[in-house]
Amino acid sequence: MSLNHKFLAQMRAATRSLMRRGPSVARTVIRESVKNATAVQTAAVKSVESITPPASNYPTYDAFSDMLADLSRLGQSANPFNVPPLSTGAAAIGLPGHFIDASYSNDAGTRDYKLYIPSTYAGQPAPLLVMLHGCSQHPDDFALGTGMNALAEEYGCLVAYPAQSQQANATRCWNWFSAADQQRGQGEPSIIAGLTQDIMARYVIDPKHVYVAGLSAGGAMAAIMGTLYPDLYAAVGVHSGLPFAAAHDLPSAMAAMKGDFRTGHKPGKSLPIIVFHGDRDTTVHPANGHELINQRRRHPSEDVVVEPGNVPDGHAYTRTVHRRPDGSIHAEHWEIHGSGHAWSGGDTRGSYTDGKGPNASREMMRFFRTAR
Repeated sequence: MSLNHKFLAQMRAATRSLMRRGPSVARTVIRESVKNATAVQTAAVKSVESITPPASNYPTYDAFSDMLADLSRLGQSANPFNVPPLSTGAAAIGLPGHFIDASYSNDAGTRDYKLYIPSTYAGQPAPLLVMLHGCSQHPDDFALGTGMNALAEEYGCLVAYPAQSQQANATRCWNWFSAADQQRGQGEPSIIAGLTQDIMARYVIDPKHVYVAGLSAGGAMAAIMGTLYPDLYAAVGVHSGLPFAAAHDLPSAMAAMKGDFRTGHKPGKSLPIIVFHGDRDTTVHPANGHELINQRRRHPSEDVVVEPGNVPDGHAYTRTVHRRPDGSIHAEHWEIHGSGHAWSGGDTRGSYTDGKGPNASREMMRFFRTAR
């Protein structure tokens, strides 16, 4: 096999991953690097599709077999890197990609996360979506309920699911209502931004296609991230969430969730945003969805079009589209009639989902790819 410069660079990246994060990440990089060699020897590449197959399946790549076996042994109890192995949760069952466990730390703290890497990823620039779960949820539950991993396969997108810790919040809510967690470079925003940047450093991510989205408390935190880090994210998705700086402590958070929130904040730069909210939501008042759209800076010549719709055997909805003078969509507000506090069009095996649609996950992916 003739090793080209790209392949060698990817193998060096695997070595760096091993030293910095351990064998779990390194195995993924090595496996995808070998896939890139299909133009040289397709049959041989097929022999290294799995991490530790029998040695008899490796007539050509014995050296790679030994390397991958060594990495697998590092993942056992003597692993000095203490990196968890590939997970096999329900959110990844039936999908050809990999759902890996990882963590990120900075001065503000540590958060675990899961990262879905689609099977089509082979080191080429790819989009990244950061998904922030709601209260009492966790990454596997949120990935399963939103079905975002399946869409990641379809669109060739990496998807990260940061996990809020019970040490930071007893009910695993992101602390969107804390004044300390509404500042750039501080608290949870700095952790989420740092986690995003760390993934961008470990994988080949297109910096123009990095997005953040969330549900409920995660939706509120997604709005915070888009406001504080418009240089990092290209667009924001908020489902059943609240606008930036809607509260500053627990009493004001309870008021905001009832629709009595602080207003008047205008971000310095408004990112494209798509908002979903059920009009029967009794947990977070639908007024928050309207305020998320109103809070952004509008172009003076913006065109607003209201489009009613209906999902067969599902919910009716009203989609309000805000277009720039050049015709590009900059904001969408989906008000789902009859829906409560749940991810629209989600898989009912996950918590806080409403399978009657419309499909918020698919619409978010479509919006992220086309909005400007």
